Amino acid sequence: MVAARITVNGKEAPISPAAPHTTTLDFLRERGLTGTKEGCAEGECGACSVLVARPGVNKPTDWVAVNACLVPVAALDGQEIITSEGLATVGGPGMPSTLHPVQEEMAVRGGSQCGYCTPGFICSMAAEYYRPDRCAHADPEPGPGADSGPDSAGIDHEHGPNGFDLHALSGNLCRCTGYRPIRDAAFAVGSPTDEDPLAQRREQAPPAPVATEYAQYDSAFLRRNTLAETLELLRERPDAVVVAGSTDWGVEVNIRARRADCVIAVDRLPELRELRVESDRIEIGAALTLTEIERRLDGGVPLLAELFPQFASRLIRNGATLGGNLGTGSPIGDSPPVLLALEASVVLADADGEREVPLADYFTGYRQSVRRPGELIRSVRVPLPLSPVAAFHKIAKRRFDDISSVAVAFALDVEDGIVRKARIGLGGVAATPVRALATEAALEGKPWATETVEAAARVLRGEGTPMDDHRASSLYRSAMLGQSLLKLYAQTTEAVSS
Repeated sequence: MVAARITVNGKEAPISPAAPHTTTLDFLRERGLTGTKEGCAEGECGACSVLVARPGVNKPTDWVAVNACLVPVAALDGQEIITSEGLATVGGPGMPSTLHPVQEEMAVRGGSQCGYCTPGFICSMAAEYYRPDRCAHADPEPGPGADSGPDSAGIDHEHGPNGFDLHALSGNLCRCTGYRPIRDAAFAVGSPTDEDPLAQRREQAPPAPVATEYAQYDSAFLRRNTLAETLELLRERPDAVVVAGSTDWGVEVNIRARRADCVIAVDRLPELRELRVESDRIEIGAALTLTEIERRLDGGVPLLAELFPQFASRLIRNGATLGGNLGTGSPIGDSPPVLLALEASVVLADADGEREVPLADYFTGYRQSVRRPGELIRSVRVPLPLSPVAAFHKIAKRRFDDISSVAVAFALDVEDGIVRKARIGLGGVAATPVRALATEAALEGKPWATETVEAAARVLRGEGTPMDDHRASSLYRSAMLGQSLLKLYAQTTEAVSS
């Protein structure tokens, strides 16, 4: 087994002697790359973001921004990353260094004050700068009294004339400058030149996954090359912690100081990274990141398309997976309500074979499921055809990058004004994500009309067992359940009438 190594800013470095739980953030800072900062240590602030070379959607390689505070450095064995220090061009003897175009725009437009968050913004901005399908748009005519800055000519207030999507920065926080100059900088960056080395790098494949057997201080981080080898390893080590993007486990390590004797990584297994659209179903590999799923489906599943922008931040979605979100069994995870409404099932695999379990039967209690020791989620199956009336309502204190108080997903078949089928998934109102079975029954076979919807909304308010906590009261949660169905009906009626 080759010693674990990582390429940082073009130079190879051994991971040893770092402990297997050491985050990429701590590894970098210990090597003097202190541009990478620790702000929250749980993937909320983005001060730690770095670029990782990952398999691309439109090109062989995408530069993807991730939270270095969450990813164990051992998980990047054999991979290639760029930090904020690696973006600038360092001149030779007697030659000046040159700022990266993103760094230049942030500097000239006053996008940095104390500077603590700036390197993270720079890396997230650079990932969007190098997004292959980002393209400039024709400038619309400004209206009377409109600003003349770079932000005044975008498609909308979240997209610039240069095609820059501000959601790329949704996981980055600043408390000094204010976001206007940062937004100006984002909307002012141009396109990479042909001589840009990081743009050229996109034309080559990213580093291939490598088998990892990294052990230090009586703990180990392990990765196998195939699913079969991984399942055999899980048979031997059923107590191991299984990780993909580490967006949940990384928080446990940082905030709760949890340690594991053995961590097994599944994020690069080819068998868990497939996405297939067949005649009767869509099969989504459990280790595909949410960003990869979003870009590959390209709106083909409208309910998932509504979910993705509301699921944490782009930095988190660049690492988080459906397998991980379902594997944690959290009652407030955002994907289970959507997948319940889609009537999805999960494919569970162990060394003896596979079995398919409807997601409605998967959760058995708070953070508990039917998944057995030694078993992992291989894929998620969504049956086709999809219901034409669909919506995802997330009730939270912030519009983006927040944990939901209540999450409701709807998928309805309405034919000739009659509800032929209704599927409703709920999160945040019970110990597990649940189907709103009573409400579904109250809708099916009835006219899609005000009287039906108001009666069903009263039923929906009583679904689950909502509780009082710091996010919301039980009464508020119940009220939001009923209100969500009324909102769906209002939106559907408006769409039909228009």
